[in-house]
Amino acid sequence: MTAAFPLGANPWIWHSPVTYETLGDVLPRLSAWGFDCVEIPLENERDWAPASVAKLLDASGLAPAAVIAVMPPGRDLVRTDPRTVRVTQDYLCRCVEAAGALGAPTVAGPMYAAVGRTWRMDRAERAAAYEELRENLAPVVAHARAAGVRLAVEPLNRYETSLLNTVDQTLEALAGLPGTTIGLALDVYHQNIEERSLPDAVHRAAGRIVHVQVCANDRGTPGADSLDWPGFLTALTASGYWGPLCIESFTAHNDAIAVAASVWRPLAGTQDSIATDGLAFLRRTLSAAPGPPPDPARP
Repeated sequence: MTAAFPLGANPWIWHSPVTYETLGDVLPRLSAWGFDCVEIPLENERDWAPASVAKLLDASGLAPAAVIAVMPPGRDLVRTDPRTVRVTQDYLCRCVEAAGALGAPTVAGPMYAAVGRTWRMDRAERAAAYEELRENLAPVVAHARAAGVRLAVEPLNRYETSLLNTVDQTLEALAGLPGTTIGLALDVYHQNIEERSLPDAVHRAAGRIVHVQVCANDRGTPGADSLDWPGFLTALTASGYWGPLCIESFTAHNDAIAVAASVWRPLAGTQDSIATDGLAFLRRTLSAAPGPPPDPARP
């Protein structure tokens, strides 16, 4: 069953920034624990070189699930100055190129505004912001299409952005952009805050889901929580999504990422247990979930 949903993790569970050296520490352990794939954040363009990381991936046997785009202050595509837009577009295009070099199918993240940036909008202002986002994403979409990489735009909770909080808002914002190249990244942490039903949100996103991140409702270990995991996973199978499920969590012992993610305390007994216990839970739960439909091309 888990062959249909490759299971991955994000090195942010232990480290930020994610560098060649930290990947050299994390990737062999993820492989030994039985993960299938790994997300690779690119916080700064010089944190790691694709050619070197590709060798680490080959040695570990892990597939690159996605390059994760990171949006600190100063990376914005809406309601900002033209220079900031150009710098942000250039950064996102570098993420696309890194994904292409690694063989990662996806660049995922909140690629619209800096995490933590919020402002009030009426309906007309929101519509104008979405139009501006589509316009400023278009060159990145074209770059991704040429590279054979898909973009996955992640809605965040209301405390981390005021632009895209829900599946419906994100679908509205991406309307008109090619679904073969750009869609949604779903993160159950944010969905649990903003959506009235995890399964219903997945059903509404069906056909546009590109990447999925999982964790507990408190951003800790998947399964150590109150989330409707059977409903969520069943909705994913019904939606036609069979891509990676990647555990994303964070360490409280890092100034930048802890503040950005509001992680003020340890979320499990150890950081390792977030990965290992989460992997075990997902494998158990998926073993009881519906499998993918039969492939008519197979005899």
